[in-house]
Amino acid sequence: MKLALIRRQYSATGGAELYLQRLLGALVQSGHEVHLFAESWEGPPPEVKFHPIHCAGSRASRGWEFANAVQAALKQDRFDCVFSLERTLQQDVYRAGDGAHRVWLQRRHEFASWWRKPFTRFGAFHRNMLRLEAQTLQPRNTRHIIANSSMVQREIIDHFAFPAERIHIVRNGVDVPRFQRGKRAETRARFGVTDVEFLLLFVGSGWERKGLRFVIQGLAELATRRRERAVAPAGTACPRPKLLVVGKGRQPASVPEGLIFAGPMRDVEDAYAAADLFVTLPIYEPAANVVFEALSAGLPVITTVYNGAAEVIQEGITGNVIKEFWRPQVVAETIRGWIERPRRVEVETAAFSLERNVSETLAVLEGAAKEKGP
Repeated sequence: MKLALIRRQYSATGGAELYLQRLLGALVQSGHEVHLFAESWEGPPPEVKFHPIHCAGSRASRGWEFANAVQAALKQDRFDCVFSLERTLQQDVYRAGDGAHRVWLQRRHEFASWWRKPFTRFGAFHRNMLRLEAQTLQPRNTRHIIANSSMVQREIIDHFAFPAERIHIVRNGVDVPRFQRGKRAETRARFGVTDVEFLLLFVGSGWERKGLRFVIQGLAELATRRRERAVAPAGTACPRPKLLVVGKGRQPASVPEGLIFAGPMRDVEDAYAAADLFVTLPIYEPAANVVFEALSAGLPVITTVYNGAAEVIQEGITGNVIKEFWRPQVVAETIRGWIERPRRVEVETAAFSLERNVSETLAVLEGAAKEKGP
């Protein structure tokens, strides 16, 4: 099979890029001829033919420029299957790893501060992205879609009338063994966390979308309840947890007590090992890799109904899925439940493996190529 793969840029820490690196290797090992179209890419396998796509537009126009440039480059050759991880103009298989931009803008508007609401859904970048997304999700332009959650599948059907039978759910995969070998004691000591303290973990950049403020508000509510219980005649103090934040973002003007900002960590598996509970409260997340990473490490997970990865959580057993996550009282009560009965969780990690993800992706690509014919 002669295969074209499309991805705009490579980031050494990106989940989509790690997935694509594994996929490239698997395709090469299976004897397929692989061509990669991207603006930039570091270190593709030597057997992969790299096609650089040059774009010089602004942020607002760059998506369209890339899509048009890729379309022109693809016309120079013939491929058995064109697989895009970007919103592009025409492909056999599109992986909707970023979800639906239309839905993301709706969520962003819903949860923005009153003074920011007028600016959340407009501008040249978003207009262009919505136009390009509509083009990508036209059934005549894309033959099959890979969605990483049922949530994304429903959004595509509801907003774009794409045939359900042509959408394949292939859940994200992570390097499971990596997240099972983190260093707990050393990492807690590194961040000044004692053996008896309860440590929450938040991992991710783009804190507005991933809801760090809701986590912080929940912890503030928990601290208030702890003080109230401490003075109650028959009350018992609820232990105050600490929160380790891994990733990039703008820190609040005043950092509440117990928050630790670690910045990006290459050894993020150590953060999972050090923690007792993982919390991510996104306003929109197609399927957060961090949920699969945390569960692989044995951490219970608290997340929201707007996270496609919530579909793998067993309520009350491996974590909780919150609907009203914007209410600090709800977040505080959910966290408190795990503080009072801390434990590691057990999951069937084979379902989270990169190998399973790559195998299922390959099956979709090979099926699309056969359907396309010679």
